[in-house]
Amino acid sequence: MISGFRRIPCVIQRGGTSKGVFLLEKDLPADPELRKRVILAIFGSPDRRQIDGLGGADPLTSKVAIVSCSRREDADVDYTFGAVDINEPIVDFSGNCGNISSGVGPFAIDEGLVEAQDRETVVRIFNTNTQKIFNTCVPTPGKKTQYLGGYVIDGVPGAGAKILLDYSAAEGSITGKLLPTGHPVDVVSIPSIGKIEMSIVDAGNPGCFIKPGVLNLSGIEGPLDPKIIESLNAIELIRGTAAQMIGLVSDAAKARAEKPSVPFVAIVSEPRTYASFTDDSIVEADEIDFVIRPFYMQEMHKTVGGTMTVCAGAAAMIEGTLVNQACSPRAMQTKTVRMGHASGTISIEAEVAKDAAGFHLTKAAFGRTSRRIMEGFVYVPENLYASR
Repeated sequence: MISGFRRIPCVIQRGGTSKGVFLLEKDLPADPELRKRVILAIFGSPDRRQIDGLGGADPLTSKVAIVSCSRREDADVDYTFGAVDINEPIVDFSGNCGNISSGVGPFAIDEGLVEAQDRETVVRIFNTNTQKIFNTCVPTPGKKTQYLGGYVIDGVPGAGAKILLDYSAAEGSITGKLLPTGHPVDVVSIPSIGKIEMSIVDAGNPGCFIKPGVLNLSGIEGPLDPKIIESLNAIELIRGTAAQMIGLVSDAAKARAEKPSVPFVAIVSEPRTYASFTDDSIVEADEIDFVIRPFYMQEMHKTVGGTMTVCAGAAAMIEGTLVNQACSPRAMQTKTVRMGHASGTISIEAEVAKDAAGFHLTKAAFGRTSRRIMEGFVYVPENLYASR
């Protein structure tokens, strides 16, 4: 033990194109405010470098997963996701993260929370953020988690074992409706921007989709493009407006402080050829059904989040949404949606049915990989537990 510090067991695990600190719920304080302070200390937030913690100074590596055996009969584990703000003392538990979700099944098996089966193990995961259950299928030959394999996902070097995520029950994750406003497209007026079209869809997480022309963009810019940097304030205004429209905040101006991670905003446009942000490889227009540039925690996402993939896949299948308008007809025929993101492509099997009550998500399944990178203890100041 180190004098003046308390040690907490932890695992650093990559899930999809994100990386997070995975913790067992029993090792954290039950008091919500104290738990938040401990998590911030683990990550070294707030600090733009997160130099005094495990955070990687990037929204995609400043994420926490809290896992326990489930209290429910229809799930194996309970999982809470937290987006740890880098610059502010905020841990946002509003929504889920699909990429981090792909690490929960392997983590639960490795930690002994779920008994592995031979060949593959299906883990039923209850996400406390959205109150939804999703299933993940983890390869477990010899009743051991298999991380090595030949499945490749853009945005991650090398290959790994394919982990299948089934988010078919993720409709209305926060709002309770696939179309929270009841419309495939809404026209709204935003101060300093003007009148714009947006499509708000809630599957996996709520998302707000807009066209690139709204911000005088082409739709194929990368995360560090000066035009993107100049548009971030406007994108946050749009995001805040969408958050207010679906009842997540009372005032659009409060969205940054109260709900920094949901809804996300994504720019969508017709298929075009462009160069990948990560390795300059070419993404061909005929390899994708539409281009997507999502934003997360006030930055452009380097790839596309897992729940963003679910939401955009569902939106593509809903007639009239801006995503549906940008999407190639091929996706509607094959029920497989191929999206072109900043670092490559991702595909999802998505199906939406329509009845008298409206549209409903019936299928949303996609593949990811994961890797257990480090296990050990993280040290946080003991005086955190004394200050209430």
